[in-house]
Amino acid sequence: MSSPTITIEIPTPLRSFTDDQATVEVEGATVDEALDDLVARYPDLKSNLYTEDGELRQFVNIYAGDDDIRYLDGTDTALEDGTALSIVPSIAGG
Repeated sequence: MSSPTITIEIPTPLRSFTDDQATVEVEGATVDEALDDLVARYPDLKSNLYTEDGELRQFVNIYAGDDDIRYLDGTDTALEDGTALSIVPSIAGG
């Protein structure tokens, strides 16, 4: 059985790492698997999304549909075919 196909919405500041694509289709049964597939295809994205310890950066928010994965199962959140993930960088204000 193949993994679900997931669409990841890439924010404008990161599109230079995805050949200016606004969305990228990846495969993954969980958020972690989908992001792994994304950085396997676009390795330069990894340092923007993950710390050197392999943890998702604190200022990177991931939404599965309208739900912030931090309030679900984090990167272990299960995904269904056709789920849209959004990468939303935090904006610091002042």
